[in-house]
Amino acid sequence: MSDLKKTIVKLAALAVILIGMNYFYAAFFFEGDLQKYSPEIRMIQNIPADAEVLYLGESSNSTWRDDDQDKRRIGEMIGDFYPELRFYDLTRPAAHAGIFKVLLSNIPKDSKIRTVIVTLNLRSFNAQWVYSDQETGLQQNMVLLRPYPPLVNRMLLSFKDYDIKTDEERIAQFKEAWLKDELPGKFKNVTEWDNWMAVNGIRNPNGTINQSETELACHYIKAYAFRIDPDHHVRIKDLDDIIRLAEKRNWRLVFNLMAENVEKAQELVGDELVFLMDENRKMLVRYITNKGVIVVDNFKAVENREFIDQNWTTEHYAQKGRRTIARNVAGSLKKYYPDQFRDVERYPGSDPLNYHVSPGTGIHP
Repeated sequence: MSDLKKTIVKLAALAVILIGMNYFYAAFFFEGDLQKYSPEIRMIQNIPADAEVLYLGESSNSTWRDDDQDKRRIGEMIGDFYPELRFYDLTRPAAHAGIFKVLLSNIPKDSKIRTVIVTLNLRSFNAQWVYSDQETGLQQNMVLLRPYPPLVNRMLLSFKDYDIKTDEERIAQFKEAWLKDELPGKFKNVTEWDNWMAVNGIRNPNGTINQSETELACHYIKAYAFRIDPDHHVRIKDLDDIIRLAEKRNWRLVFNLMAENVEKAQELVGDELVFLMDENRKMLVRYITNKGVIVVDNFKAVENREFIDQNWTTEHYAQKGRRTIARNVAGSLKKYYPDQFRDVERYPGSDPLNYHVSPGTGIHP
């Protein structure tokens, strides 16, 4: 036997062994490792067999205020308007488009899901979220859910083939971004703007610095003072991946752009920050709608008093805020389910359904 034939035989034998090992691992050990290292798989496995519409959210979906009479999730509230359809929602706190695309890719191909609603959070584009200290844990949980043979994924997990960094390294990353990313206007970057606010501050009537409001203003600057580059931002790539996956799976796709507390940003920081926030909003809406995908633009749909966290930047809403988000998303779905829509409001005395397009509040296209 020639050396070439011997090599081919060896490679064939190795391939058979690896295939057998993968089959053995998948049959006897993979499910246990999934449950241990990728607990998100349980959310996928718990999707009802008859679910037709799937809502993916982060903590905004499931956070409520203590005095709320209705503590249901946004995804559940959307279903009120389509009683004939089966809705289901998945919530993964701190998730972003990169996590959602992995979860979506693991939905079984025989699923009856036809419409997918994905939470789109503007803050997930900022440097602190991109380089969050939670990212290592999130990425670790996604390894076994990658589209490779189970044994390959297990090896990748063992060799720590994911974005793993210490908290100190994450901090260094977003601080570098604050210095490097240039801003329009009188402040050249986030660090300069943040330092100016920390020194000059929000003033009390007697001229002294209001420390708590000044710190909150600094949080708003660090959360929203950025510009999204559609050609290079990792979150844009994630959105593109979700859009391609939806096309491949023949899903109707809707992005739900969540409300930010623009009212508080205006009060604490002013026009320059609100301008940046709105420019990013317009960029995202334009980018996604140009690809033929619906964006429900809830950016300015919730007023300040409906934000639960008044000393931080979050998308956590009280009952009325969640209902507003749900109503607007439900309105967008009429394009796909005109006959199933029911103009229903569970809450006596609440505002009637009102779908309108205005800057930061509307349905596109």
